[in-house]
Amino acid sequence: MAKIEEVKAMVEAGKMRQVPVLVQEALAEGSAAQDILQAMVDSMSVVGDKFSAGEIYVPEMLMSAKAMAKGVDVLKPLMANGSGSSLGTCIIGTVAGDLHDIGKNLVSMMMESAGFAIVDLGVDVPATKWIEAIKDHKNVTLVACSGLLTTTMPALKEAVQTIKGSGLTGFKVIVGGAPVSQQFADEIGADGFAPDAGSAAVKAKELVS
Repeated sequence: MAKIEEVKAMVEAGKMRQVPVLVQEALAEGSAAQDILQAMVDSMSVVGDKFSAGEIYVPEMLMSAKAMAKGVDVLKPLMANGSGSSLGTCIIGTVAGDLHDIGKNLVSMMMESAGFAIVDLGVDVPATKWIEAIKDHKNVTLVACSGLLTTTMPALKEAVQTIKGSGLTGFKVIVGGAPVSQQFADEIGADGFAPDAGSAAVKAKELVS
């Protein structure tokens, strides 16, 4: 298990070169791909907590996410073989009027590593585009709407209520972003809320399983 602990430490430290090497070594040591992935997800949860507490900032969080992504690349061929590793398709984007994408990109990485296929709609996504994307893709189990500005909270509300009122079923809606709270998520009818990228992946798995 020693190598897994090293993987966790290097993800937390954002060491992009070391992580894939250590992942290979952990696999050679006999660790299961799923266990290594879980260790990296756990590490990103720690990073997310530190970010929320103001101990680290966006650049450090991005470095950790990129380091994890390098590790996930090593694991992907192994994970693809395991049926049931996929949690379905997650459609993600930042709502209309909002051009922020760092948080969304972090969440995308975390969701993908957790086992979702990602469809990223980008930024400034109008409510109707979410509906089109849900119809265009198979096995959509999760829709993740991001809003980073207080001024775009009405757009977040519109997006969620448009998706929920579309008559389309089979998926859950999760929301997040700096001004968003659990209370606001409840008010607009979202199924879930996450305060940061690390907890978003955990909450997403809870919602669809």
